[in-house]
Amino acid sequence: MILLNFSHPLTEAQLAQIGALAGRAIARTIDIPTQFDEQLPFAAQAQALVAGVPLSSAQWQSEPLLVVLPSLNFIAACLLAEMHGRMGYFPVVVRTRPEAGSLPRRYEIAELLDLQSVREAARRTR
Repeated sequence: MILLNFSHPLTEAQLAQIGALAGRAIARTIDIPTQFDEQLPFAAQAQALVAGVPLSSAQWQSEPLLVVLPSLNFIAACLLAEMHGRMGYFPVVVRTRPEAGSLPRRYEIAELLDLQSVREAARRTR
């Protein structure tokens, strides 16, 4: 399983939480520094960012991928559209949340969101 991290660096504990939720080990983590120029169109920046991820076309379509999205919603939306185009389906997204009562603030892995399943369920409500 390959983890694409478009967010803050993950700790060993967070990586272990992700592996436990997924039921399999993370073989490779790819950290992708994500910083967009807010004065330029986001779609082109998302395309360039995803094009720089060191995965082949075959890997985008066949490798089991998990994605940690950036927190800015507009960037996340563009990245999801770009990845869907390359993968043919929506990826599984890692959701983080603040650990209750942690000082300084720490984040834990809350859940894995299977966006393709969410999409398929929504289609049945048409």
